Order: sequence, then structure tokens, then C-alpha cells
Amino acid sequence: MQTHSSLLLRIRITLVIFMIALALSGITAFPIVWEINTLLPWLNAQDWITQYFPNMLAFLNHIHEGVNMMNTNYKFIFYGTDWLAFAHIVIAIAFIGPLRDPVRNKWVIDFGIINCLLVFPLAFIMGPIREIPLIWRIIDCSFGVFGLIPLFLVRKWINELEIRSSAAH
Repeated sequence: MQTHSSLLLRIRITLVIFMIALALSGITAFPIVWEINTLLPWLNAQDWITQYFPNMLAFLNHIHEGVNMMNTNYKFIFYGTDWLAFAHIVIAIAFIGPLRDPVRNKWVIDFGIINCLLVFPLAFIMGPIREIPLIWRIIDCSFGVFGLIPLFLVRKWINELEIRSSAAH
């Protein structure tokens, strides 16, 4: 049986890791031109990728073409991805509440769980409209799954913490 302080530490460590991952996943939207221009030549040079994942490579080449055309002619469209990155950072900041006082701010964990669940309808409604391949939508959904796992654990631990706190009073 865990002590109150060890349970609190487990919650905080998990939340910090979650917050860092959330912020980093958003921050990667800022250098999108550099990322695709760096990644694609390397991927194209890998025989095993060209052999086993030709459709993925074709889609990445399509992304490369679109991103570079936008960068040349329509830079302002990247402002949308800048806001995407900003939103990830802002949402990560919201988790400071449960980091400080998990029981009082457990609603933020519920907010995060709801957001992770909403990844699925977004991917499967907007993905086909935006002509995103199915495998890519599944990869996007994995972010929801990987977010749900730590948030469900944290929610469970907060419930344990809450029960222990009320039993102590």
C-alpha cells in the first residue's frame, strides 16, 4: 500500500512527463518546413523504406511538395500550425493545477481525457475530408491512446488520494 506522499509523487511525475510530451508534440509544428526537408531525403535514401513503405513515402513526398509550395507562396497558412503549437503549450500549462493540488483540480484530468477521446472523431471525420490516408489517421489516434493511458492512471491515483484524504479527516 502506497503512502500519501508516494502516491502524490507518482501523480506529479506522471503529469510532468505528460505535460512535456504534450508541449513537445505541439512545438514540433513550428519547424514543419525544416522537419520535412530534413526527414524526406533521409527516408528516400533508405532502401527498406522505399521497398516496404512506398505508399507512406509517396504521401510524405506529397506533404513535402505541399509544405514547400506553401512556404514559398502562402507562408501565412503556417500561422494555423503556430496556433496548434501554442494550443498544445497552453493545454500543458493547464495541468499545473493538478500538479499542485491533484484532488482539487481533478477536473483538469477529466478535461484531458475528454480531449484525448475527441482525437478519434476529429481524425475519422476530418481525415477523409482532408484526404489523409487511413494509416496516418490511425497514427494520429495513437496520440489520443497514449494520452489516455497516463491520464486514466493519474485519475485512478487521484481517486485513491481523495479517499485517503477524506478517511484521514
